[in-house]
Amino acid sequence: MTTAADNPDEITVQAAGCVLWRRSPAGGELEVCLVHRPKYDDWSHPKGKLKRGEEPLAGALREVEEETGYRAAPGTRLPTVSYEANGRPKQVRYWAAEAVSGAFAPNDEVDRLLWLPPPAARDRLTQPRDRTLVDALLDVLHLA
Repeated sequence: MTTAADNPDEITVQAAGCVLWRRSPAGGELEVCLVHRPKYDDWSHPKGKLKRGEEPLAGALREVEEETGYRAAPGTRLPTVSYEANGRPKQVRYWAAEAVSGAFAPNDEVDRLLWLPPPAARDRLTQPRDRTLVDALLDVLHLA
């Protein structure tokens, strides 16, 4: 009998991220942060692989800061998204998180960042699986 340990390709990649949000500085409306990753030419929520032994929430907040330049206050846990990436199963745990301080500077992983109203964010996201996370955010903020 073979196990996942016998076949490293079958081990699920563990990742975490946040649906980062803020109130618009201009009018106070809810805005969702999306990042553009030039490597994949896609728009997504900030997320990334966990380091060995790293707690998922700590990893999510680290990835948000690395990719967006923003420190975030974590809120409610959102749905976990599972899919295949590069031929391996991947599981991404998400949290709602409010941006509390910081500023974006382009980096190797993320070259652009947008703050968008929820409907525009849903439309801009590349992967349909990421759109349900915008709905989940609105639900936990009681804006659905």
